[in-house]
Amino acid sequence: MNRGRRIVAEAVGTAFLVTAVIGSGIMGDRLAGGNVAIALLANTVATGAALVALILVLGPISGAHFNPAVSLSALCQRDLSWADAIAYISTQLISGCAGAVIANTMFGEAAVSVSRHARNGAGQVFSEVVGAFGLVLIIAIGARVRPQMVAFAVAGYITAAYWFTASTSFANPAVTVARSLSDTFAGIRPRDVPLFILAQLAGAGAATLLAAWLLKEQRDD
Repeated sequence: MNRGRRIVAEAVGTAFLVTAVIGSGIMGDRLAGGNVAIALLANTVATGAALVALILVLGPISGAHFNPAVSLSALCQRDLSWADAIAYISTQLISGCAGAVIANTMFGEAAVSVSRHARNGAGQVFSEVVGAFGLVLIIAIGARVRPQMVAFAVAGYITAAYWFTASTSFANPAVTVARSLSDTFAGIRPRDVPLFILAQLAGAGAATLLAAWLLKEQRDD
């Protein structure tokens, strides 16, 4: 498919994903009356539902990466060219930030407000390794063996990972950068972003290697 159309699909999908993450975090936090578990549940359900819809609709156009770690994994698997990978990742980072602005604006927040939400410590950083590892492994293998189910597998995994990881599994560098621009429930301090991204890339790299080994015979065939 034409690269321009694929880039637009990635832009729309990433922006809507970030809007869903941040917007549902704000809505959940406002309605939960201080109950963080209820706010997180609302955030989780909305994010998972948005992922299903966005991947089902935009997947046939761009592959529905919406995530630089996924695009880098596809590049390593030779499913994406260097030119496409650069275009995808640049688009994801820019449109993710746009999604943060959209969510902030809808809820009457400042369009850009630098987050003060601390997310640090070894446990949370390691959680990002685990979260990204699982996400990329599911995508890399699912795209080969059950492509029609990837949307549900990814959404199901992220919904679960919100709860079984200490970091609530950002697992996405573009989303991580974007969430630093919203001083709300889903935010992350800019100073915590670099370690989160390094952890995400480490997890994604390990998952890519494992997926390549697990799928070696299928690729050889």
